Amino acid sequence: MAVRIGARNTTGWKATISVAMSNYIESGSIIAIATSLSLWQAQFHVGDLQVGLLASLSANAFGAAAGAIIGGPLCDRYGRKFICTYDLLLYMLGILLAVFAGSYGMLLVGFILTGIAVGAGVPASWTYIAEQAPADKRAAHVGTAQLAWSIGPMVGFALAIAAAPLGLLGSRLIFAHLFVVAAIVWWLRRGLPESTIWKDERAATGSANFFHGFTQLFSRRKNLTAMLFLFGVYALWNTVAGQAGIFQPRVYSATGVTSVTEQYGLQILVWGCTVAATYFGFMRFADRMSRRLLYAIGAALAVVAWAVLIYAPANLGTLLFFAIAWGISSGIGAQAFYGLWTSELFATRYRASAQGVLFLAARVMVGLLSIWFPLLLSDIGLRALGGLILGLLALSFLVGTIWAPRTQGKTLEEIEAERYGTVTSATGTVRTPEEHAARQQTLRGARDERTPR
Repeated sequence: MAVRIGARNTTGWKATISVAMSNYIESGSIIAIATSLSLWQAQFHVGDLQVGLLASLSANAFGAAAGAIIGGPLCDRYGRKFICTYDLLLYMLGILLAVFAGSYGMLLVGFILTGIAVGAGVPASWTYIAEQAPADKRAAHVGTAQLAWSIGPMVGFALAIAAAPLGLLGSRLIFAHLFVVAAIVWWLRRGLPESTIWKDERAATGSANFFHGFTQLFSRRKNLTAMLFLFGVYALWNTVAGQAGIFQPRVYSATGVTSVTEQYGLQILVWGCTVAATYFGFMRFADRMSRRLLYAIGAALAVVAWAVLIYAPANLGTLLFFAIAWGISSGIGAQAFYGLWTSELFATRYRASAQGVLFLAARVMVGLLSIWFPLLLSDIGLRALGGLILGLLALSFLVGTIWAPRTQGKTLEEIEAERYGTVTSATGTVRTPEEHAARQQTLRGARDERTPR
């Protein structure tokens, strides 16, 4: 029996890692764009507004928003595996357009397609990982997606330093490496098993139309309050992080660091700290200690990091403190907890749709600011933008710390039964919590009978 369970856990981790790679190619895309914007701007002779459009319509903002609102409902209707597999084909097409872009228009289309694919894939990956993870290790599994997301920028900036002597050709090669990674991940996912929870729900309730999940999602107060909570946690923080992800080299330039190598070196330090904090902090402790406390530490550290960068004298000590503090806060802060909580607070039948709506809202906010951020940074400076940046981070800290849910150690089925009182199927069938628990016991028994010994 021990051998069989060990084998099943290994398989689960393999599936988790292959699905989590959606986050690597998302963040890798953002960094590939961030490190190439100035080169594209010079190549195609465009202004700051056109640069802002490239950023806002890409994987960093509106492109991802469009993909999320389409991919979420498709994920609930056709399954998690469907999106996790086929969105990569669209992603690879967009990346190829960027690699071979000969005009601003071709580059823009490539960025948009890449963004749509990322927007569809990342919510699906978070949903799949959470649904397949053991209840007592759900944060560790979901944290794998955050870990992959953090490795993407660290690798991306290291590649940017190595490829800098090649100019725009180096940037094209960085995009090309993302194509290779996506192709490998697509091949690995061909044998991916479908989410067990989704299959059980679909077997019990049948299929629903494309918009049915949206109807139920917006018709219940518990769903609306959960979405407002998660918007406060993630969208506010991500509006700042989105600018940092794609415009941070320009922010460093505004503080006096004009060397591209030094800017990228600071970003490697940021993301190295994020990787370490995700693994040694979130993945190790979010299943064990108070999630409220862990979130509060990360969110408060984010506020302090940006306050120091904006208002302290610009010197090496200030920059190093920012890089370390912002990196650690990102590893145990809003994005990791968002990926966990957004999978816990919604019913299976519209879990991915909820993520699509929330991802849409977050990326629209990033996109709106991204259009004007380069202009504002040039015209009024970082200190003048400081109030907006710190205000968004402070609100995210307050929302997550005050209203952190108590879901630790519970199965997704148990959380759903507790939150909704009764579990309503997509076809309108209502089950009491006791009936739901009995049904889950029956389904677990059926799965055990099907599992080869």
